[in-house]
Formats: sequence, C-alpha cells, structure tokens
Amino acid sequence: MQLPLQITFRNLDASESVEDKIRARAAELDQFFDRIMGCRVIVETANRGQRHGRLYNVRVDLTVPGSEIVVNRSSREDHSHEDIYVAVRDAFDAARRRLEDHARRRRGDARGDGAR
Repeated sequence: MQLPLQITFRNLDASESVEDKIRARAAELDQFFDRIMGCRVIVETANRGQRHGRLYNVRVDLTVPGSEIVVNRSSREDHSHEDIYVAVRDAFDAARRRLEDHARRRRGDARGDGAR
C-alpha cells in the first residue's frame, strides 16, 4: 500500500487485538492486489435499541487505480456480527471478492464465463 492503513473505532474503545486482525487482513489484500493505494477501515457499534448483544458494523474503503472499492458490512440483520471478529472477517471477505472483480475487469476477463 502506498498510504498507511487507517483504522477508526466509533462508539467503542480501540482494541489492539482487533487492530492486529485488521492489519493482517489488509496485508492479505495487499499481497493479492499490489496496486492498492490506500485502505481505511471503520469499526463501529450500533447501540440503538438493541435487544440482543452489541452489533458491529465494519466499513472497508480501498483506493485502487481508477476506482474506489467500498464495502460496508451492516449488522442490522446479521446477529453473527455480535462477534467483532466475525464482522471484520465478513467485511474483508467481501472486500477481497470486490477486489477480485476489479482485477478481473482490469485484465479484461469476461465475467460469468464459468471459470473461477
């Protein structure tokens, strides 16, 4: 990455172990697609009127040549996101899929040709 990774926590205290997990997942993306110019990650809680445990939202913004890839994993419906590590995993898995699509488009590969 050309710019340092930015991690922001909203409505919760920063966690070194969560930051470590985010750094590891961002490094995996950078190894997969080495043209990532920047990565911003926002981890936040949605506390409004929750009956169950605290739910986490994770947003990943990737800046790549000619585009920006934004993944926002909202926890409103997904109670597995009561675990912050599951929310981080899901957001980065989705970011990797979007990055794969972006790389495929840059190479000019046809989408939906059955090859995966």
